[in-house]
Amino acid sequence: MKALVWHGTTDIRCDSVPDPQIEHPRDAIIKVTSCAICGSDLHLYDHFMPGMKSGDIMGHESMGEVVEVGSESKGKLKVGDRVVIPFTIICGECDQCKRGNFSVCERTNRNGHIAAKAFGHTTAGLFGYTHLTGGYPGGQAEYLRVPFADTTHIKVPDGISDEKLLFLSDIFPTGWQAAVQCDIEPTDTVAIWGAGPVGQMAIRSAILLGAKQVVAIDRVPERLDMARAGGAITINFDEESVIERLNELTNGKGPEKCIDAVGMESHATATIDAMYDRVKQATMMETDRPHVLREMAYVCRPAGTLSVPGVYGGLLDKIPFGAIMNKGLTIRTGQTHVNRWTDDLLRRIEEGQIDPSFVITHTVGLDQGPDMYKIFRDKQDGCIKVVLKP
Repeated sequence: MKALVWHGTTDIRCDSVPDPQIEHPRDAIIKVTSCAICGSDLHLYDHFMPGMKSGDIMGHESMGEVVEVGSESKGKLKVGDRVVIPFTIICGECDQCKRGNFSVCERTNRNGHIAAKAFGHTTAGLFGYTHLTGGYPGGQAEYLRVPFADTTHIKVPDGISDEKLLFLSDIFPTGWQAAVQCDIEPTDTVAIWGAGPVGQMAIRSAILLGAKQVVAIDRVPERLDMARAGGAITINFDEESVIERLNELTNGKGPEKCIDAVGMESHATATIDAMYDRVKQATMMETDRPHVLREMAYVCRPAGTLSVPGVYGGLLDKIPFGAIMNKGLTIRTGQTHVNRWTDDLLRRIEEGQIDPSFVITHTVGLDQGPDMYKIFRDKQDGCIKVVLKP
């Protein structure tokens, strides 16, 4: 089969690789009908995340049709079922899964001992990500093996396009969880750093959850236009002070709720701390660029909440923890517990409350995937979200 394969920093190729096979009775094989490139994939493309190996198959946003089912999954899946595959692989049986904390499933990371050394305890296995999260082949491919398939799937109905359903795999529930973690009240201002795909979903989620006003912070014109179309007030951080503008919008009090939809690759360049991060990262003295976290901690209203769906991989420097503690801020983070939210989100799609396909700007064949990684990373050609058709 054809698949997008990681060969090193900024080196993604469309290669011929062996077809996946059933390896365990709980497995299933799906024929991928649609998949996507995620902002998290760019952390691998740029090789900021540790644990990648040449030959790893990329991708963790996939959906398709079941073509083979292991003996222990046949009660939940059958050949011909249409499914979206969450990026988190879940057993459904451990203590964390029973609590709905699916992204920290205790059983599915087959390299859990490595993750435990890095993080203190293991996280769940993830598709198409680093070997810290299991090294499972991803779904930017013609076929995908789904481990623990009886629990790691979302059945979806016929009659709704792939484009409306695909993002149940990651960015829609990720934006939704980011907003839910804020415990939004009708009087709240919610400020969202990053108007990429997750930020766009967070904007619409915060509005659906009843925020008084939503503010989106970015510098890419197409992203800012899309944020305004979704009902957000926008701030271009290249053209005005984020802190001054947020204080102006909140009568000097600051936003109650702040969402970091950027993560480890903040592209701020004009501030002293951003320049410091660039130097530290270039000299391998820091792994991530946490400008957004610092700015959120500074501007957030006392007793407010910082919600962090943006991915971080390692060690951060100069975090103003004194401000966080003295202002009584709550920090809520985490990879998304996808299956906790998908029944509700699928209902909202079916009822027409939201059509997640609004974020798609490019749809191409799998063989064009390597070029689209660069276009997406460099924000060329108005690119916000790429869907691939194997």
